[in-house]
Amino acid sequence: MITAEVVGSTAAIGYGLAAIGPGVGVGLIFAAYIQSTARQPEAARITQPFMWIGFAVVEVLALLGIAFGFIWAGNPIG
Repeated sequence: MITAEVVGSTAAIGYGLAAIGPGVGVGLIFAAYIQSTARQPEAARITQPFMWIGFAVVEVLALLGIAFGFIWAGNPIG
């Protein structure tokens, strides 16, 4: 008796679930920057580069997630 059958690649489902983490991370990064700027407006110029570095790191992790999803699925990119 077959109860369920998965047809196709599950890489898209895996990346869809993995994209939740970077989405939450970006939200937390910008929320922390807005909160720190509201508390100390004079420190906004000091903390802004750290915000962009954190944003870039989180986005790179999301891009690595989609790249590894294609690599592990065995499908060529492009």
